[in-house]
Amino acid sequence: MNMALEDLFDRHPISRPLVNWGVTVISVLMCLLVLPMRLPGMELAGIGPNWLLIWVVAWSVKRTMFQGALAGLILGLLQDGMTSPSPTHALSLTLIGVLTARLQKQRYIEEDFISVALIVFGMAVLAETVTAIQFSLQGGRSLMEIWTYHQFVALSSAILSSLWAPVVYFPLNRWWERMGLIEQV
Repeated sequence: MNMALEDLFDRHPISRPLVNWGVTVISVLMCLLVLPMRLPGMELAGIGPNWLLIWVVAWSVKRTMFQGALAGLILGLLQDGMTSPSPTHALSLTLIGVLTARLQKQRYIEEDFISVALIVFGMAVLAETVTAIQFSLQGGRSLMEIWTYHQFVALSSAILSSLWAPVVYFPLNRWWERMGLIEQV
């Protein structure tokens, strides 16, 4: 971070949390805006990366289970507002937030690009499985049709989300680390 920003934070301590929250909210809004886009290289057979899942993983890696769950719930409700509330995305994203925070607490992972990409891959498969279970419980379609399509969607989403995870994770993680270092001083 440059000296002008650090000087601003020194002179106006209230500006640090406001700027931090601003960056966090803008990153969520950017993920929401990119979610419905299908740009070349960002889709596989019509399936795109799950940007909100990537954001929840990036947020939850260094936070408590409650913070991960809250982020997942909020982003899931936002996604439900953009799409259909049935099946809900809030359930899967809340579960992703809790499990990602739990992984970090147990020290099963070492934080770097590869491990975050692997976490995103596994969590994308889990999120799509939760969605498929919700479709199964609703009825209206044969279970064979739901689970056959689920395999295709889960694998496509997991591959793309894990490949694009560093685009969201790296700048946000770097920003949050800098904000943490400044707060410690």
